[in-house]
Amino acid sequence: MDLLIYLKKSKVFFFLLMLLHFNCRMFAQQIDSLKEKVHVSGAISVTNNGISIIPTFMLGRPATIFDLVVRKKNFSFEPQFRFAIEDAKPWSFVFWLRYKLIQNKNFKMSIGAHPSTVFSNTSGIINGVSKEFITVRRFFAGELTPTIIVSKNVSLNLYYLYSRGLAEATKNTNYVGLIGNFSSIKLGKEFSMKASPQLYYLQLDENDGFYATSTFTFVKKNFPLAISSIVNKKMKSTIVSEDFVWNVSLIYSY
Repeated sequence: MDLLIYLKKSKVFFFLLMLLHFNCRMFAQQIDSLKEKVHVSGAISVTNNGISIIPTFMLGRPATIFDLVVRKKNFSFEPQFRFAIEDAKPWSFVFWLRYKLIQNKNFKMSIGAHPSTVFSNTSGIINGVSKEFITVRRFFAGELTPTIIVSKNVSLNLYYLYSRGLAEATKNTNYVGLIGNFSSIKLGKEFSMKASPQLYYLQLDENDGFYATSTFTFVKKNFPLAISSIVNKKMKSTIVSEDFVWNVSLIYSY
């Protein structure tokens, strides 16, 4: 498949270019950035089913997610902490670093990278005694997000993410998504909805597949709580995963 060959050849160049750009921009803007204000925001979500950044993967049980965004000019640090609600055990920690590369009226582009850890419960026998303990899987990922601004409330994204597993069974993950964003869909005077349908291709080493997903978010004007839902449908895939995944989340933004 031509797409697979292209992704494999381009991922090293992509990471080198991204790291070089980060270093150059950070050095060039050190003095000016000191004059910029730091903006802090975040959200706390509670959901019946934790779904990952790649919606093919899920926790499969209720979860709570803590998002934080610390932004200074075009740079942002966006950590995300996810926990299972039942036992309060960690699910995954993600530490995004993002930079707004291009900010034009009709076209935008951002790049980002993160180290992450994924936790799972494992049973084992230590000194003849059966015990449960938490194992940690580590990943490093990078993303590229070009966006075409169609109108005030409509945009089109091409999203690419590459993830490298460190000492994991799955070494290479390629994720390519075509996303439509439709915001401020009026549902009366006080309520509105945002819809983000997406078609995406996912490759995990030698396995791959095509999926359709969408996120729906319902908000009330000047109210900090929102309701969001994610649905994900497998179309054609050799990856072992659920055919259909969904959740509902209550989100508090601050």
